[in-house]
Amino acid sequence: MELIVTDGRPIKAWVDGVEFDDNARKQVANVAALPFVHSHVAVMPDVHVGRGATVGSVIATAGAIVPASVGVDIGCGMIAQKLTLRADELPDDLRGVRAAIESVVPVGRAAHREPAPAAQRAWDEGLGERYARVVERAPKVSTRNVREQLGTMGGGNHFAEVSVDEAGDVWLVLHSGSRGAGNRIGSFYIERALEELERAGTALAGRDLAHLTENTESFDAYVEALGWAQDYARINREIMLENALDALRDRKVKLPRFRRAETVVNCHHNYVARERHFGADVYVTRKGAVRAGLGELGFIPGSMGARSFVVRGLGNPESFESCSHGAGRRMSRGEAMRRLTVADLKRETRGIECRKDAGVLDEAPSAYKNVDAVMRAQHDLVRIVHTLRQVVCVKG
Repeated sequence: MELIVTDGRPIKAWVDGVEFDDNARKQVANVAALPFVHSHVAVMPDVHVGRGATVGSVIATAGAIVPASVGVDIGCGMIAQKLTLRADELPDDLRGVRAAIESVVPVGRAAHREPAPAAQRAWDEGLGERYARVVERAPKVSTRNVREQLGTMGGGNHFAEVSVDEAGDVWLVLHSGSRGAGNRIGSFYIERALEELERAGTALAGRDLAHLTENTESFDAYVEALGWAQDYARINREIMLENALDALRDRKVKLPRFRRAETVVNCHHNYVARERHFGADVYVTRKGAVRAGLGELGFIPGSMGARSFVVRGLGNPESFESCSHGAGRRMSRGEAMRRLTVADLKRETRGIECRKDAGVLDEAPSAYKNVDAVMRAQHDLVRIVHTLRQVVCVKG
């Protein structure tokens, strides 16, 4: 761990052997200068520049939250389910497996025409009532198709994968968040924080450092909305997983009968939690980071041409009991689209059933850091339980 002294709180960075460029360092230092940051800012090895705060950072705050540090994909995270299916039971041609997942998991801006049965149940069991309260406190966050988007992936770096671990067991893995509703909530409260500080005449080092203060109406409304969006994201992943499993059980896919095995992980990596660290109850913002409390399971995906990892947290207090959320980008999306070719993508994803066209060049493996280097840099944060390799990848 590298200790970086700043004009504000110190930075503790797990970046040995991985890139931590000057722009990202400056962005973290700006966050560390905020007066309500508690103890220090922790930086994970997948660190790269993001909006409001560096992706791969853990920010503990007392009495305030910076909405832009949470971002607009509230509750984004991973679900990974081990199956009783074995690698040697998969067909040689995996196109049917990929097509089965794509048939039940809408991607990009797509939604279900009608709410999935599980989505309607979750809505009726309290999710809908809570959303009504969120909208009542901030009508501008209201958006269409909230129920219909439950069980959908979204775009960008979201994905679904069929993977195989070191023992030959098959896993189903999905990455998604709170979809359009979470985006609306995040965008609204980012602007609300800025407006309130500007009215108060508070000077800001950057627009995206605007915060909401505890015990104010806006803060309370935001925390309620965050909780709803994080639960929505978790349920969204559960519904996608169940729908994908049902699709894979269809006779047309020609897989042997299988069921869920005992291991499942469903973890956020873009969220806020109330926790106790270094003698104080604080709000912990994990922006591109996973909670890694002692014994807790997490999931760290590589790019679609690299390995992924089921991990168990070591509860390191210096990282606020956190670890990385993935490999982390080494190229921006625009840079990847300019520099990489379809030939690069095909070479880097050889042997994986996935899209191999210009539309996903920004998700090519070489646009990301080396996930093995990332794992080495955080050896004191997590222990690897399973190592997975992708055989099918559905991109959002």
